[in-house]
Amino acid sequence: MSNGSVPGSRPYRLTKRAEQVDDTRRRIVEAAVALHGSVGPVRTSVVGIAQLAGVTRATVYRHFPDEPALFEACSAHWFAQQVAPDPSAWARVTDPIERTRVALTDLYRFYRAGEPMLTRIRRDISSVPDNIRLRIDTTDEQFQGALLAGFRPRKDSHVLRAVIAHATSFWTWRSLCVDQGLTDAEAVTLMIDVTARAAETR
Repeated sequence: MSNGSVPGSRPYRLTKRAEQVDDTRRRIVEAAVALHGSVGPVRTSVVGIAQLAGVTRATVYRHFPDEPALFEACSAHWFAQQVAPDPSAWARVTDPIERTRVALTDLYRFYRAGEPMLTRIRRDISSVPDNIRLRIDTTDEQFQGALLAGFRPRKDSHVLRAVIAHATSFWTWRSLCVDQGLTDAEAVTLMIDVTARAAETR
C-alpha cells in the first residue's frame, strides 16, 4: 500500500536539509571572519555574529558550542582564501642572504594581503584560543628557523637571531609599510641590509 509520498522525496528532503545546515554554518563562519577582520576578536560577540549571519544565538551555539571550535573554522576559512608563505621554497635557495630576500618578499606579500585580519588577530592575541595562539607562535618560529638554517654552521649568533626575528615579524612589516609608507620591496631591501651586516659581524 502506498503511503502517499512521492518516490525519492525523503532523500531529497534530507539533501535539502543538509544543504541548509551547511549554508547556515557557512554564514556563521563568514560573519565571524568578517568581524574578526574588522573589529577584532575582543570586540566580536556571539550576538554580533548571529546578527550579521541572520541567525539566532542558539543557532550559533548549535553549530559551534565553544570559542575554539568557531576560531578553528574561521581560521580554516580565512586561510583557504590566502596564498600562504612557502618556507619549503625558501629552503631551495642555498645562499643565505638570497634566501632571506626570497623569504621576506614572500612574507611581506602575505602580510599585505592579509593585513586587516593579521593586525587585529595579533593585536588581540591574548584573547585568542590557546591552540590558535600556539599555532601562530610555532609558525613564526618556523619562519625564523628556515632563514637561520641558511647561515649554518654559525647560526647561534644572538644578534643574527634577533635581526631575523625582527625582519620576519608582522609588526616590523606593518611599521615600515603601513605606518611609514614603504613599499614591500623597500622594506625587504632595508631588512636585507641589516641582516647582511649582522651576518658579517657574528
